[in-house]
Amino acid sequence: MRTKTLKKNKINVVTLGCSKNVYDSEVLMGQLKANGKEVVHEEEGNIVVINTCGFIDNAKEESVNTILEYVKQKEQGDVDKVFVTGCLSERYKPDLQKEIPDVDQYFGTTELPGLLKALGADYKHELIGERITTTPKNYAYLKIAEGCDSPCSFCAIPLMRGKHKSKPIEHLVTEAEKLAAKGVSELILIAQDLTYYGLDLYKKRNLAELLEALVKVEGVEWIRLHYAFPTGFPMDVLEVMNREPKVCNYIDIPLQHISDSILKSMRRGTTMAKTNALLDRFRESVPNMTIRTTLIVGYPGETEEDFQLLKQWVKDQRFERLGCFTYSHEENTHAYNLEDDVPEEVKMDRANQIMEIQSQISWELNQQKIGQEFKIVVDRKEGNYFVGRTEFDSPDVDNEVLIDATKYYLKTGGFTTVKVTQAEDFDLYAVPLEILERPKPMHARAKS
Repeated sequence: MRTKTLKKNKINVVTLGCSKNVYDSEVLMGQLKANGKEVVHEEEGNIVVINTCGFIDNAKEESVNTILEYVKQKEQGDVDKVFVTGCLSERYKPDLQKEIPDVDQYFGTTELPGLLKALGADYKHELIGERITTTPKNYAYLKIAEGCDSPCSFCAIPLMRGKHKSKPIEHLVTEAEKLAAKGVSELILIAQDLTYYGLDLYKKRNLAELLEALVKVEGVEWIRLHYAFPTGFPMDVLEVMNREPKVCNYIDIPLQHISDSILKSMRRGTTMAKTNALLDRFRESVPNMTIRTTLIVGYPGETEEDFQLLKQWVKDQRFERLGCFTYSHEENTHAYNLEDDVPEEVKMDRANQIMEIQSQISWELNQQKIGQEFKIVVDRKEGNYFVGRTEFDSPDVDNEVLIDATKYYLKTGGFTTVKVTQAEDFDLYAVPLEILERPKPMHARAKS
């Protein structure tokens, strides 16, 4: 028989999946702290809350393995209770309850009050913007909406997150002000679909007005846009991007494919011609804009001709940033009715071909940056390097700027100007133009 652990109740929140999950975990932790609970993020605790991802096969497998790992710790007496929340739990709760019954309770994506109650806490409605951030101190995610109304055939997000629901501008400004007061200088705006923001609340696409409000928040220096949908993109956003220096000349806009037959089957509501016209408009309106996109290869019915068209398009567009995923056949989606007819090895080969093309494009674009000066933010020190980013790079997914920490001292979380001296596929090496004095060791200060 397992013996009860003697640790006091410390709640360990474990986050899997995307930036939206990171945000949700931070809100949960903020609520727990406001209730006087001791809470940590991915550290040791005798009560574990796993915030799962249920998007594609790999993510689901990671979530299930993590649940099993903590259930095993519970059986061994190292953990007292295990709770599961997030997208996997929302989508597969009955199956999970049957297959992994040793979890204490499962909660969906909209059941935060119930999860808090199970943890001995009350949901506090007045806590607008109160979070415990888990990202480096200089940037934070700002989720401006929940859910999605787009009908994409391959995507299970509406099943897990529901319909699109925008947050009021005044609430988001309050949240941004609280983040800035903690030292956050970069806001990364996230949603399942930024493009749709405001339609439900204000009866119009209102992302530009939100940006106009956020740029007034003192202390915020960069505002970055993630996950825009191409159909119905509000062009007034480009005007704000051009006019407001705080809005980064950067957009993450997943385009998924370019073959008209595949786009139609994907239910993307666009065509190759419309997509190319949109990208031309982006580049004309904001000439030095960095465009990040993601693609899916191996979608049902994708022929070799479709793939060759996609390859040529990637070569022609020369995206500054690009990621490529293999198609995942997700039950209860529209595409699940189609035959998953592209073999797995073909999917992988196609993804690798796309990324090889992109690697070469990225290398060529980076070579052009040698000798140029950029403003960067310093995210962290890693080994012998300070690691920073330009306004054209988002954390974790984009290029990084490396500065030799054995020669130069930079303030983590601060901004500085650097000159690029060397470039690789996805990394830039640079020297700072403003040299800070390295802090003296404590014993040296004591003598002076």
